[in-house]
Amino acid sequence: MTIELLWVVLITILTFGEANPRLKEVCNPSDLKGLTIFKSGIHVDTSGRLAKWVGGNCCNWEGISCDNRTGRVAEINLSAFISSDDSPFQAQMEGLFSSSITLLASLQVLDLGGLSGLSGTLPKFIGFHLPELRRLVLYGNNLSGAIPESIGKLSKLEELVLPENKFSGSLPSSLGSLKNLKRLSLYSNRLLGSMPDSFTNLTSLVYLDLHDNSLTGHIPQRIGQLQVLEELDLSSNFLAGNLPPSLANLTSISVMCLDTNYLEGPIPFPSSSAQMSSLRLLRLHTNHLTGKIPPTFGDLVSLQRFSLANNKLEGAIPSSFGNLSALRELYLNGNQFSGQIPKSVGQLSQLILFNVSHNMIQGPLPSEMSSLQNIQALDLSFNLLSLTSIPKWLAELPSLSRIYLAGCGIQGNIPVFLRSTPSPIQELDLSANNLTGSIPTWLGVGSLAQLYLLNLSRNSLVSKIPDSVTNLHDLGVLDLHGNKLSGSMSRVFEIGQGFPDGSLTYLDLSDNKFSSGMKQIGVGAQRGIQLLNLSNNILQGRFPTSIERLKLLQSLDLSSNKLGFNLPEAVANLSMLETLKLEKNRFAGKIPNGFLKLRKLKQLDLSDNLLVGEIPVGKPLSDFPQSSYSGNRGLCGKPLPPCKPTWFG
Repeated sequence: MTIELLWVVLITILTFGEANPRLKEVCNPSDLKGLTIFKSGIHVDTSGRLAKWVGGNCCNWEGISCDNRTGRVAEINLSAFISSDDSPFQAQMEGLFSSSITLLASLQVLDLGGLSGLSGTLPKFIGFHLPELRRLVLYGNNLSGAIPESIGKLSKLEELVLPENKFSGSLPSSLGSLKNLKRLSLYSNRLLGSMPDSFTNLTSLVYLDLHDNSLTGHIPQRIGQLQVLEELDLSSNFLAGNLPPSLANLTSISVMCLDTNYLEGPIPFPSSSAQMSSLRLLRLHTNHLTGKIPPTFGDLVSLQRFSLANNKLEGAIPSSFGNLSALRELYLNGNQFSGQIPKSVGQLSQLILFNVSHNMIQGPLPSEMSSLQNIQALDLSFNLLSLTSIPKWLAELPSLSRIYLAGCGIQGNIPVFLRSTPSPIQELDLSANNLTGSIPTWLGVGSLAQLYLLNLSRNSLVSKIPDSVTNLHDLGVLDLHGNKLSGSMSRVFEIGQGFPDGSLTYLDLSDNKFSSGMKQIGVGAQRGIQLLNLSNNILQGRFPTSIERLKLLQSLDLSSNKLGFNLPEAVANLSMLETLKLEKNRFAGKIPNGFLKLRKLKQLDLSDNLLVGEIPVGKPLSDFPQSSYSGNRGLCGKPLPPCKPTWFG
């Protein structure tokens, strides 16, 4: 039988298939053609599913489901995430998303989620060809182009999930016609323009997520008409204007994220105790909101996580906050709040994190805060507290492990009771205070043995670094700059090896009086340092070649010391380096040609040394301004004046 005759037979079977027992043995020709063309556009499939697409019975193909009544393809489920008995498997497909999918006129579900190698566009006339479509799931692909206006014709669509692609252009106003839509997820694309007012017609919508795009304009004033909406995320866009008062009418809302925009004006909700009673998460941070916190916020009894950080809000923290019995995280930092922390904060028995830093809060701290038995992180930094000393009750909180009291007016020695807190301290920031005396010799023992972050910078500490610092096996961030510390830095580089390359990633010992310890850089266990600042000390001698072992180093500042001799070629092996500051030392000789290998270098300062010769020709060295090389009388060549020719005779 010829191929042409076989094809006619197949079509005949499908045409008269109602009473034909062979109905389920073949595929509708249009469906078969659409799937075959789709398969031909994919050149990599690590799951092996498409390789099994053989024969004419597509209803038995992996990932394909058909309607038992009509025999037409109803679902394509080729998600990247495949469950198996052993472990979940993430498949990859590379190729083109073909418009041939529109040939499957009875398709109800199309799920190609997570296939990051799938490129192409949405078919322009998709809405006219797939009238039965209920779910369109194309998240985490590599699709681009506009979302077609015809998508509004998919009247049965319940889920439109297109996040983490490269879709661009405006949101089609036709989306407002999808009256059955329950889930609209378009986050992490390149969408522009404003939110169409037609969105307020989506009265079946339960989930709306447009975050991380470039949307502008205002939030639709009638957004409160979405009565069944439970989750709303418009964060990380360029939305402006006031918050619509109708937001208070979202009676089912549980999650609302409007942060990281340009929203302004007062917070208009809730206006009564009956509104937004199911709200669990509210993020309004990083906007331009003004005015006071409405006292009715105390009526949001379901609130668990709440952020107003980085706005222009003022006034006192309402005492009604004490009614938020479910609250676990509260971020009020970066505003202009004044007055005292209300005593009612002590009633927040579930509170884990409280951040009120960078405000104008005044002391004293209410002793009722000692009732915060579950508090793990407390940030009171940079207020007008004038604490004088750290309250002893603070060190007795049973769960507290992260303490931030920078710029709180604390004086005197670091209190010894921090050595024996009920919970090990993981992060301690006492910077920008008036601390005097020495760094305690008990640093690294007791409650401070598990420190990850220690910031004692900008104080008046006078001592050497104690030997006990070598016990801080988990220390990742150490900032001691701006004190009067002296002696050797070597102990820092000898901290025990808690990780393969050591624990430290950030080390700032600048603006002190350290005189030695350079030789231990790269020799000790700490080789994972990414930022190293030793500037403004009295270090002298050679630049250690062992620094080349800091393979992850991104920023190096050794400026304003007394280092001399030649610049080591070893620096050229720091391929991750972005900042190199060596100015105001006594470096001599030529700039090594190897410095041309520092391709990621964005900031360079070699000024005010004793360097000579021609600056190596090429990028990145030629891209820096003259100021990067000034004060070296013997240097020449781009960007400095050309070198004078040498005559031999």
